[in-house]
Amino acid sequence: MQLPQAALRHVSVISRRQGPGHLGAAAAAAARSASAGQVKPSWRTCSSSPLARAGTPGQRRSYATATTVSAAQLEFGQPVHETHPHILKAGEITPGISAQEYADRRAALALNLPQDGDVAVLASADLLYRSGAVFFPFRQETNFMYLTGFLEPFSVAVIRRTGPNLGDLSFHLFCRPKDPRAEQWGGPWSGLQAAEDVFNADVAGDISQLDTLLPQLLQGANRTYTDIDLNSTAKRYHQQSTTARAVAATVAHHATSRNSSSTRPLQPLVNQLRAIKSPAEIANMRQAGRVSGRALTDAMRRAWTDEAQLQAFLEYRFHSDGCSGPAYVPVVAGGARGCKIHYVHNTAQLAADETVLVDAGGEYGGYVADITRVWPTGRGGGGNVFSAPQRDLYETVLRVQRAGVSLCRADAGLTLDQIHHTTAQALRDELKQLGFDFSMSAGIDVLFPHHVGHYVGLDVHDVPGYGRSCVLRAGHCVTIEPGVYVPVDDERWPKHFRGLAVRIEDSVCVLDDAPLNLTVEAVKEVVDIEALRNK
Repeated sequence: MQLPQAALRHVSVISRRQGPGHLGAAAAAAARSASAGQVKPSWRTCSSSPLARAGTPGQRRSYATATTVSAAQLEFGQPVHETHPHILKAGEITPGISAQEYADRRAALALNLPQDGDVAVLASADLLYRSGAVFFPFRQETNFMYLTGFLEPFSVAVIRRTGPNLGDLSFHLFCRPKDPRAEQWGGPWSGLQAAEDVFNADVAGDISQLDTLLPQLLQGANRTYTDIDLNSTAKRYHQQSTTARAVAATVAHHATSRNSSSTRPLQPLVNQLRAIKSPAEIANMRQAGRVSGRALTDAMRRAWTDEAQLQAFLEYRFHSDGCSGPAYVPVVAGGARGCKIHYVHNTAQLAADETVLVDAGGEYGGYVADITRVWPTGRGGGGNVFSAPQRDLYETVLRVQRAGVSLCRADAGLTLDQIHHTTAQALRDELKQLGFDFSMSAGIDVLFPHHVGHYVGLDVHDVPGYGRSCVLRAGHCVTIEPGVYVPVDDERWPKHFRGLAVRIEDSVCVLDDAPLNLTVEAVKEVVDIEALRNK
């Protein structure tokens, strides 16, 4: 499928000719503003119909004679190549992902819709507030981001299958029109024209007119596919974004007017696409893993007195080395606190004779790295190396983890569940060699209570609802993270191991005949860790 426009280059300020060689007043004013460094937020005149457009889906838009304004002089709601060439290459909508790839994703989704006329409806995430007017950093709803690359709230995407072939679709994007006064307070957003010119919507619509415009798009639809909850209880309904709630009433009314079976969940169709990563997605995950792994390795070189310092260092390095920041709230757990799987208080001091368990990763272009490492916290002398029990338990988990990673290849024909069962049995056998007794009704799940892995990608726990019973294929990306957590006060286990916690985790891409370790820069061999600690 070829795009109407592969990516934004210049924005044309359009006006009707009033005679040969004469630009209309709007274009002339825009040209004057551009030459003075003041670009108007509206770039070309629009049709009186909010859903009108030139041409049909798949055709290149035609443009009237116009003066042009460099996109580098305009403001958008997210980086574009012209304004942020240090972040985006030409043709990219988000780092590493091109406008063409986003269009291909929409085309694949439309083709997966069972019948011509079927419609997929997605709502953006909301801006969430910490308190009063203080908001959290915005993160787009993942499926919305995957299909559009549009990273603003108060938006709705509608994708309709229009025929039997790949590329037979229409893409409508509802968002906020430009509003200079509001943008003075909240920062710039992209507006309706950019929805078409940058994000390649066939039609852009004003989100404030959604209750009028959306019913027109749903007319004649065979089925509507959406993950917006149309029959929420009051509590759950409140948890949906305000944009989703605005869509829900319209979609529900349309479904009622036809029949209850006319609305279906969208997630399973999107999961089929998201589960297998493209080369560009894998490259982004590899970059996230590279930056994250190097940060963790550098952290091992330093002496840390408390968990908060270590967390701050990692998050600083993620930002400064090219990631957008941490992919999730990290675990920085000294000593027995590592036995709490998702310990994120990260406020305690680190004792010189214990280990620290760190589960942290950065995000690049929306894609994440997920890594866990363990190392000694000593600050000089013998404390820079593992004690004998620490080393024995660590090397046990490491052997099993390496074996699990080696199974992440398509020709093995295994599922994540099968790798988990193999890992659990291997851990049990290894721990028995260290004196762990499993004969007293104590299964391995007491010491290894979580699954060995999960899918990873745009989300840390990616493609929710996509089963771990699926046979791994080339392009699947998963974590392999066996762990052993020995309770402090459980007398069933050898005393010298009590209170120790070891988890070793890498993000791995499945290839045909081998695994690709996406986080290899984070060292994990005992000899390498101790060499770093003694520098």
